[in-house]
Amino acid sequence: MSLVANTGKLAGRTLFITGASRGIGKAIALKAAKDGANVVVAAKTAEPHPKLPGTIYTTAEEIEAVGGKALPCIVDVREEKQIQKAIDDAVKKFNGIDILINNASAISLTGTAQTDMKRYDLMHNINTRGTFLASKLCLPLLKNSDHAHILNLSPPLNMHPYWFSVHVAYTMAKYGMSMCVLGMSEEFKQFNIGVNALWPKTAIATAAIEMLTGDTSTSRKPDIVSDAAYVMLCKDPKKYTGNFEIDEDVLKQFGISDMTPYACDPKNADNLLLDGFLDDPVAIKHHRLAMNNPPVRRYHTSSVNYKEKSEPSGQIPELFALIGKNITPELIKKTQAVFQFNVKGKEEGVWHLDLKNGEGSCGQGEPKHPADATLTMDSNNFAEMFAGKIKATNAFMMGKLKIKGDLQKAMKLEKMMKSLKNKA
Repeated sequence: MSLVANTGKLAGRTLFITGASRGIGKAIALKAAKDGANVVVAAKTAEPHPKLPGTIYTTAEEIEAVGGKALPCIVDVREEKQIQKAIDDAVKKFNGIDILINNASAISLTGTAQTDMKRYDLMHNINTRGTFLASKLCLPLLKNSDHAHILNLSPPLNMHPYWFSVHVAYTMAKYGMSMCVLGMSEEFKQFNIGVNALWPKTAIATAAIEMLTGDTSTSRKPDIVSDAAYVMLCKDPKKYTGNFEIDEDVLKQFGISDMTPYACDPKNADNLLLDGFLDDPVAIKHHRLAMNNPPVRRYHTSSVNYKEKSEPSGQIPELFALIGKNITPELIKKTQAVFQFNVKGKEEGVWHLDLKNGEGSCGQGEPKHPADATLTMDSNNFAEMFAGKIKATNAFMMGKLKIKGDLQKAMKLEKMMKSLKNKA
């Protein structure tokens, strides 16, 4: 649902949008198309994905259905020739390019040891290099426009170590996009080209995120980002450049105070999952405490199915007793991960949950097999998380949960806990 009315400001303007076949890129394309803009849909998806809807051709049809003109182009932003061909085709069809949206991005929320170099190269080649390359190749055409903008979907340059420690490879790749804003906004001032960055305050419910987490109830719709982008792109590029904007802040300055309509679930409008790279005081306080506290004690005990062990008292043992009774082959096949839990506070100890090997196991002590993800949190928060009172993603972003290892597998835990809770 859009709360920003179309004004026609972008009518006849040509937007070159990378990664525009779905998600935020597509939402921005459709918002501009309602003004009567021309959109170059520059993305890789020419054939339908088995799980993710949308191709460059279906997006082009939607653009034209709302009043815009579209040019679908098969573009891998790692390939210079493909970008240049799309630019040349745009010149032939639309006589130029006014606005470049660098939206294409690859993500892997993994620590240093868990990030293979193929994935590292993919993120840096798409995020940083692809953004630089598309900007470089579009520059001659942007110089000829009287309303030239470059907008990168990238975060503010927050130098707090926390945002590097959790996924340094991804952080560097996204910050590469942001550094393009920092440098090019100054470099291109002489050409009257506005270069800015936009980042969502909360998680955004795209098809990819839904496939990854299986839950968008604490996310906002892509409309909040496309509305903010529209407001930014309608501004005078001669005066508006070098800004690192947050979607909610842009809309508040525009005059929209109630963000509830953007929430996927209005009941969660005040309990949304914060996006990364933002200076959330709770998350930073947690990080500082974690850095100052001594490491948690480690218990070297054998890894066996919990029901085979004697059952000590306390809420954590009770939780693992319930989990142990509900481990199934289906759950193991679906999850394929080993978790270690470092519990602090009243019931300090180390616990494990193996949903990857053999018939699975859970109980006190470290796992027999290497953990894919290690989660550290207070025993009270741990109990609330497994009881479904707080979500793992929310706990992580609020600083109540610290994760080392494969973050994507750790976030699968949320869906698995919901399933276990229902069975329990």
